[in-house]
Amino acid sequence: MYSLERVIKLNVTIDKAVEKDIDEVEQLYNQLNDFLANTINYPSWKKGVYPSRREVVNGILEETMFVVKNAEETIIGSVILNHYQEAGYRNVDWHKEYADSEIIVIHTLAVHPNYLKCGVGQILIDFTIKYAKQNKMKSIRLDVCENNIPAIKLYEKNQFKYVDTLDLGYGGYGLNYFKLYEYIL
Repeated sequence: MYSLERVIKLNVTIDKAVEKDIDEVEQLYNQLNDFLANTINYPSWKKGVYPSRREVVNGILEETMFVVKNAEETIIGSVILNHYQEAGYRNVDWHKEYADSEIIVIHTLAVHPNYLKCGVGQILIDFTIKYAKQNKMKSIRLDVCENNIPAIKLYEKNQFKYVDTLDLGYGGYGLNYFKLYEYIL
C-alpha cells in the first residue's frame, strides 16, 4: 500500500512525451530494470530487451507516450496508450466487441524505482481513464505478466475486470502467460 502522505506531496504533471524526453525515459527504464534485477522482477522485464529505447522512440514518434514529471521536471513515470492489440487479443471473449479505434490499450506502464509505492502508478491509471473518456473510447484493455502481482492488484483495485489468461508468444523471453484485463467506459 502506498503512503497517502507521499502521494499528496507529489506535485506532478502529465504530458505527451517529446523528443527531448528520449534519454530520460530510457534512463528510467534502465534504472527500473536494474532495481527489478536486484529485487523481485514481477513484470519479468529485461534491461536492453524490454522496455528499451526502441519503445520510447516509437511512443514519441507515434505520439502515444505520456510522461509523469515531478515538481523538478524529472520524469518519474511513463505509459504508452494506443489502439494496438496483440494478435492473441483477437482470440479472447472480451466483455463486448469494439473496433480498434474505440479501444485504448495500456503498454509499458513504468514507475521510477525511487517513486514506487508513492501513487505514481495510480496517477497513470487515473490519467488513462480520463484520457480514454475525453477521447470517447469505449474500453481500456491491457495484458500483464501473470506473475506481476503489484500491477494486477493496481488494475483490479481500479475495477479492471479479468478476461482471460493466454500465451502471447513471448515464451522465448521467459514470458509464458499473460492475464488480460478490461475496463469498460
